Parts: sequence; C-alpha cells; structure tokens
Amino acid sequence: MDFDSPAARQGGVVTHEQAIELGVSESEIRSNLRNRRWRRIHRGTYLTFGGPIPRASLIWAAVLAVGDDAAASHSTAGELWGICAPEAGPIHIAVPLAHGRSRTFSGVTVHRMTRWESAVHPTVVPPMTRVDETVLDMIQVARCEDDVISVLSQACGRGLTTPSRLRDTAYDRQRLRWRLVVYDALRDIQDGVRSPLESRYRRHVELAHGLPTGFRQAPARDLDGGRIYRDVRYAEFRTIVELDGRAVHPIEDRSRHLRRDNSAATAGEVVLHFGWSDVAERPCETAAAVALAVRAGGWTGRLKRCKQGCRVSDRMR
Repeated sequence: MDFDSPAARQGGVVTHEQAIELGVSESEIRSNLRNRRWRRIHRGTYLTFGGPIPRASLIWAAVLAVGDDAAASHSTAGELWGICAPEAGPIHIAVPLAHGRSRTFSGVTVHRMTRWESAVHPTVVPPMTRVDETVLDMIQVARCEDDVISVLSQACGRGLTTPSRLRDTAYDRQRLRWRLVVYDALRDIQDGVRSPLESRYRRHVELAHGLPTGFRQAPARDLDGGRIYRDVRYAEFRTIVELDGRAVHPIEDRSRHLRRDNSAATAGEVVLHFGWSDVAERPCETAAAVALAVRAGGWTGRLKRCKQGCRVSDRMR
C-alpha cells in the first residue's frame, strides 16, 4: 500500500475512511492493528508506523478524529506557529459553532467557534487558526497579565505578526478577556518592549515614578565590533538598564554580559542590572537607583511617588 498520500502528509496518520479509499480492506486493517504494525490513536484514526509517537502525529490524529472543519487552536496552534513550546497537556482543536459531532477524545479539548471562516488559515497544514486569532485565543485562557504580555511579545518578537494587526483583530472580537491589558501591552511592544519584565519596568518603575523615557532595544557595538541591543538606554544621561528575569545565567551568558558592560564603560556609560524581584517587588527602590544614575548624567527632573506609601524618599524627589 502506498501511503505517500495522504498519510505521509499527515504525520503518518490515516483515518479508517482514507485507508479504505486507498484499497486497504477491513480485514487488512484489523490485521495491521492486531500485529501492531498500526496503532489506533483515536477511534477510526491510525498511526501507520511503530516507535515513539511524534507530537505532530498526535496533533494530526486529533484533527482527523474530530472530523471535517477541525483545526488546531489555542496553545496547540501556538506551538505549530512557534509562539510557544509544546506542552504536555491536551491538544486543542477548534470547530465551527454548528459542528455536529459530540464525541469526546482522550487528550483532546474541543472549542466551538463563532468566527470560524475568518479564524482558520485557508492553506496551512495541519489545519490551524491564523496567527492573530491563535494569539488572542491563548490570551483568552491566560492566567495572569504577565502571561498575556509574554504571548504578545513572543508573537511580535518572532515576526509572526505586528501590534497593529493584533489590535485590529482584538477590536473585531466582541468578547476578549484582558482587553485593556492587551491594548496597553501592544502599545508597549510598539515602543520596543519585548517581555513581561520590560513591560513591568516601563510601567511600574519608569512611568510611575516620572523617570525620563528610555530608548528600548537600543542598538550598540561591543568591544569586538559586534552588534548588541540594550534593554533600556538613557543616552542623554549616559545610563543603561539591563533587565533579566532568570535567576541563574550560564557561564557563556555571564561572559557575554561582562563584555557588554565593559563596552558601555569604555563609552562612559553606567550599566544597571535589575532582575524580576527588583522590578516586581521593589519598583520604588529600583526607580530611586535609576534616578541616582541619570542625575549623575545630568538629569534635572524629580521623582514622583507612584502611590500612597511609595518608598521614594523626600530627598530623592
């Protein structure tokens, strides 16, 4: 039997109906399953080779088992587009609101969509929702604001979409969880913010305390002449802020950061490093540290208190 079509295009997965159309008899199908040449993944859906089951094959099996007008969605479409890493949880499949099937499948979550025609990409395989729709579907089930910002940043940072496209798609949705967070985050991303930590710094440290506005992802050259990017650069005040949410850096990362800091020092710039706890838990103290650096570089502005109980002292204002 020649499985160049369709199984080869479907991660080695074939449906019962497809096998019959390709000339495989019912008895041959039973024999293949009994002798473990094939494996049943879902009812009427078979894997046609042995060994570990690839993630792509599981996704194809879910799409085919759910039936016509089924497409990968949410985080499953997100991993196919490269927005997020594969997850160990259920495979997410979207169907039209009027889809007739009601069967459940192990390890598969089915979502019914009202905007089916516009949401699903017309040509990609396996069938999946468009990038912008996928991003907003993932946001719909996001647990917190940082997860929302992370999804938006990943999609835009990898060149899969743009803030303006996402804004238009969000506007077209009557119901969208985290809508205000989405609009604010897209505005930040348009200005160069690339991560939840950078967004928190911009809002809770820089803007909330009246610091000057830094330039995001500012290009520069290291000592070897290579191109590097600064998270936040206050060029006029010879100050750079680097943000990193990781607790531990590999040795090669630390070496690269040292070379980057040395490049700034030779240019007469001060580099400040802040982690997640500095920005999320101690934004007022972090703002005060940045203020000291930019004042040494010539800033004449005044810090403001972000709220009642702000830890910015009177002498810093």
